[in-house]
Amino acid sequence: MATLGAEEDALARYRSPLVSRYASAEMGFNFSERKKFGTWRRLWLYLAQAEKSLGLPITDEQIQEMEANLDNIDFQMAAEEEKKLRHDVMAHVHTFAHCCPKAAAIIHLGATSCYVGDNTDLIVLRDGFNLLLPKLARVISRLADFAEKYADLPTLGFTHYQPAQLTTVGKRCCLWIQDLCMDLQNLERARDDLRFRGVKGTTGTQASFLQLFEGDHSKVEELDRLVTAKAGFKRAYMVTGQTYSRKVDIEVLSVLASLGASIHKICTDIRLLANLKEIEEPFEKDQIGSSAMPYKRNPMRSERCCSLARHLMTLVLDPLQTASVQWFERTLDDSANRRVCLAEAFLTADIILSTLQNISEGLVVYPKVIERRIRQELPFMATENIIMAMVKAGGNRQVAKFLKEEVRPALIPYQSKMGGKIELAL
Repeated sequence: MATLGAEEDALARYRSPLVSRYASAEMGFNFSERKKFGTWRRLWLYLAQAEKSLGLPITDEQIQEMEANLDNIDFQMAAEEEKKLRHDVMAHVHTFAHCCPKAAAIIHLGATSCYVGDNTDLIVLRDGFNLLLPKLARVISRLADFAEKYADLPTLGFTHYQPAQLTTVGKRCCLWIQDLCMDLQNLERARDDLRFRGVKGTTGTQASFLQLFEGDHSKVEELDRLVTAKAGFKRAYMVTGQTYSRKVDIEVLSVLASLGASIHKICTDIRLLANLKEIEEPFEKDQIGSSAMPYKRNPMRSERCCSLARHLMTLVLDPLQTASVQWFERTLDDSANRRVCLAEAFLTADIILSTLQNISEGLVVYPKVIERRIRQELPFMATENIIMAMVKAGGNRQVAKFLKEEVRPALIPYQSKMGGKIELAL
């Protein structure tokens, strides 16, 4: 077989469409190897700086060497080290030490693998929320503009997807906005509830750091506080095992799954309205709706949102099961699962928010079609008022309700040609 070039080699291997096809560059980078391992090195730097400030024999020269090589990562060497050691953290310790020979002895001093692993995850989750929140706010803003524009445009309401009473196009949009505002609050709360794992040692007892500081509890507590602050967190979890509680991941993915449910409902409504030809998502000049039926205007953006939202909603099952089977202070069967579900949840949320923003900025309303449907159903809707008028005149509502069924057939011949003049039909 001929040797493949870099581009051909990439095309010969599976890549998740969440990254290759859909997600933003910013969210893709947030879950990238470069972000992950660059953060590991920064965490090792924070630890060394804090240990030095509390009296451990670490030199300025060692700190400066680490600072100069934070992004100088030899990924090939790291891969070779991991293949040999079967341990990703130690592979990167050795790789960092290779370019920081003077600091090699103090890299990862007193720490366990979860010091870099879990703390990096928490940073990435926080940063992921910070990317999602402005996008969600923009969607709400665009829909608010739409709702205000069409606040007074009457449209037929549906319950059970059967004609009901009138609402307005803007009022219906407010149902969507209210759900998204709840999601905005939930995402902000989940982000703000995130804490740092900090420096807790192998089983959460900080035993290794107590040994380093010769039993000085105050210095160990200050070390935890200093590193937490350097990482941009106000608080650390007071109690951990080797890892932070995996229930945190449940909270994170639950709010994202809830966001997925909201977007699925919104885009389903838009798809149904597109079938009624009352409202459509934007359709580009050169867009092709169907390879066989050129007249079709398929709501493909809304369909994509629904498709991906279903995936997002199912991902919360992973952390639920993972948290339930963590034995004692930690088992490693969480690791591979979390590599997939945490990244995919944020990447998927990012995609559907970007797509929904595109939809909300280009929604097309067809008032004449809406009006025609109202006129078709208006005589039937008027029967509710007839019942109330009969009761006000002294009638029995329960009897009037049955009379409504007698009135309805009489209205059928008039529904299209009477233009809503119900009194002529009666």
